Amino acid sequence: MMRSMWPFRHAGLKLLSVGLAVSLWFVVSGEETVERGLRVPLELQQFPPDLELQGEPPAAVDVRVRGASGTLGRVGPGDVVAVLDLHTATSGRRLFHLTPEQVRAPFGVEVVQVSPTTVALTFERTLTRLVKVVPAVDGRPAPGYVLGPVTAEPSSVEVAGPASSVGRVTEALTEPVMVTGSRGPVHADVTIGFLDPELRLKGPRTAAVTVQIVPGPEERTLQRQPVHLRNLAPKLSARAVPPVVDVDVRGSREGLNRLDPDDVRAYVDLAGLGAGEYSLTVHVAATPDAGVTQITPPTVQVHIASGKD
Repeated sequence: MMRSMWPFRHAGLKLLSVGLAVSLWFVVSGEETVERGLRVPLELQQFPPDLELQGEPPAAVDVRVRGASGTLGRVGPGDVVAVLDLHTATSGRRLFHLTPEQVRAPFGVEVVQVSPTTVALTFERTLTRLVKVVPAVDGRPAPGYVLGPVTAEPSSVEVAGPASSVGRVTEALTEPVMVTGSRGPVHADVTIGFLDPELRLKGPRTAAVTVQIVPGPEERTLQRQPVHLRNLAPKLSARAVPPVVDVDVRGSREGLNRLDPDDVRAYVDLAGLGAGEYSLTVHVAATPDAGVTQITPPTVQVHIASGKD
């Protein structure tokens, strides 16, 4: 028991440890102290949840550090970081001071200077609201077909961002849905987004878009339609030159297939006209299935005479 307490037990090892410690102390104490400039990242901490940062803050700042040359030689990227605490930030333009105490550095590295010493940041209140999703459509359907209704699910999304930017936005856009050559409905899942980079989505980031492709309106020419003379006064006779016209009509394929030439009547109105020569506009009465797009010729010469001509 007393032998284990003997102070000179393992004396060789103890002397070796002391020698190594003294040698290390001489090495360190004899190392040259140097200063070095570093470009270090600026980290924003405790950002208020109800504020938005306007513009881009500085990504990095310059610092001067001091320490043993060996210690500074071992400093790597990310070992030194400037930290800005934003928990006191409020709406508007604010100034924040940067001091050496706000720079994290490894043991043995002393921060002696920071540049810039002041950072100006502008904050704006966060705003959210619903906006309509407006799908983009690209391409043309197959010949004879046109775009029908376009729907998106969801039909609206919640946008968040600086109050000024949210107040300007009116709709959310989507990636284009290609309909080239389509003859039927086109379905696609597309990404939703905004042109303003300060805006962000709260909720779904994609929309299921359906583009209806429907038969387009077709055209048809009804040739040599008689020109009827309406409202001719008693005891008068009249004739039109030319007596027939061509009528171009437009409508759906089904509607035009149901159309009978007698359903389209070309006429001129002679109400209040007496004997004489007149150049009159030709009108056409048609069923709802057909829309008149052109009359050839658009006018006719009408000769009105007393009695029988």
